Amino acid sequence: MEIVVGGLLVDTPPSYKGFRFPPEVIAHAVWLYHRFPLSFRDVEELLFERGIQVSCESIRAWCERFGPEYAARLRRRQPRPGDRWHLDEVFIKVNGRQRYLWRAVDQDGNVLDVLVTNRRDTAAAKRFFRRLLKGTETVPRVVVTDRLRSYGAAHREAMPSVEHRSLKYLNNRAESSHVPTRRREYAMQGFRSVGAAQRLLSCFSRISPHFRPRRHKLTASACRTEMPNRHTIWHQITGTTLLATTG
Repeated sequence: MEIVVGGLLVDTPPSYKGFRFPPEVIAHAVWLYHRFPLSFRDVEELLFERGIQVSCESIRAWCERFGPEYAARLRRRQPRPGDRWHLDEVFIKVNGRQRYLWRAVDQDGNVLDVLVTNRRDTAAAKRFFRRLLKGTETVPRVVVTDRLRSYGAAHREAMPSVEHRSLKYLNNRAESSHVPTRRREYAMQGFRSVGAAQRLLSCFSRISPHFRPRRHKLTASACRTEMPNRHTIWHQITGTTLLATTG
């Protein structure tokens, strides 16, 4: 939910009613799990080292409850997508079987959306195109893909007025955006179901990039300025700054 304070549109703090641990602990656990390739037990051990005794099942429940809400709040703060979209798909393992992860980023590397499907056909590509248009509420000037024919068929139906490019090496930006997901997948040793993979990667693709600025384009001093700003936004969307100062 959003409210207007001093002429500015801000998020209201999430509701932590009914949870035994303070919001700062919950938000920190969710941040650890989605920011780094850690398991729930890894997060449990890191919190224990700080003197916080909480089970990995509680951390799992926190991530399932608050992860999507935090991700949605970060998405609302994301800048308007660029006019050139890069789309790509990769294989992932779900319960030991091969499935497909579709991803779209703009020319600045901002993740627009992800989708996990059982197949890599025209129907799945069309579904991804429709999801993108609905989620971003905008239409790009150019769409860049690999040479998968399903993209061409989906493009002609979903956004025929948009220029479509599919040249070799032109889509490296989308392909490189899969690297953090690969690390996450390796740490989890695969995903248990398509639905679980979709829920996790939707949150992971919003939360993790927020704390990974494009370091190769920033000086050391600029990065030291940027990171506190990003953590400030995180405290704002999780409501921990307000609760820490008033609790």
